Amino acid sequence: MSSPALDALDRARTAVVLTVSPLEEHGPHLPVGVDAMAARWFAETIGERLTAARPGWSVVLAPTLHLGSFTFDAPGTVSVRQRVVRDALVDYGASLARAGFRFILIANGHGGPGHLTALEEAAAVVSRRHRIMMASFTGHLAWQFLRGRYLDRIEQALGRPLGAAEREAFADDAHGGWWETSLMLMLRPDLVDPAYRDLPPARYRLAARVVPNYPLKNGGRGYVGHPALADPAFAKAASEVLIAETMDLVGGLLDGRLRPAERRSPFFALPFFRTDFWPVTAAAAALLAAGAAALLLRRREPRA
Repeated sequence: MSSPALDALDRARTAVVLTVSPLEEHGPHLPVGVDAMAARWFAETIGERLTAARPGWSVVLAPTLHLGSFTFDAPGTVSVRQRVVRDALVDYGASLARAGFRFILIANGHGGPGHLTALEEAAAVVSRRHRIMMASFTGHLAWQFLRGRYLDRIEQALGRPLGAAEREAFADDAHGGWWETSLMLMLRPDLVDPAYRDLPPARYRLAARVVPNYPLKNGGRGYVGHPALADPAFAKAASEVLIAETMDLVGGLLDGRLRPAERRSPFFALPFFRTDFWPVTAAAAALLAAGAAALLLRRREPRA
């Protein structure tokens, strides 16, 4: 769109969707663009549903930003510092806000805790500074989804119950497994290596998951979960539930019935996932160390 075409949009009835996700390895069977492709599909679907449900509204889809932190490091992964992710989104949001846009939504397909926190921090900063509504809510949805909160509704959409083994497998899922492989089979089957059917399950305990790059250590192949279970029908059913939940949430945000703070990921509440936590902690530790050293030197000074 040209600048005059953008300027002609009714700001009170226009939502801008920013798509933000990294390039990251997703096992031997999926492309490094999985997160960005999923987020773009998410953004386009939001736009289609929103304009259909709200006559007279426009949705502007900004070009995808291939940015992300808290990634698994392997050839093809482009890891961006958490502060850079946050600041880039602050700058994008501020530019849109200065142009008069009042509703900005962030579509994201990456679940790194620090990445989600950076997006939510950026949304909070822009909303506060410019008195608009900028929201990053995919972290909340991803947490609810991966914790199994939507499984009963997915079963209804799928038309069959999930077996005990399937529910257990879903609980293992985190990266390049059942869900993401299924989604790519639905969106871009041409980019999925058929060898996914022969990949063994990759299960990791919670203690193992706090180790950096854990899916690629000790012979790991960069995925977490059960890619061999992948089925586009499962992706279709799950995505229907996710989009319905998303549209309820987006409607509440646009109408002012919900505040972005009410639908953040749980990671936002944990200080050590915040962008400034470690730099501030290091600075505070350095100040304490300097103060302690000065006190010791003062005590050692000889009396006159």
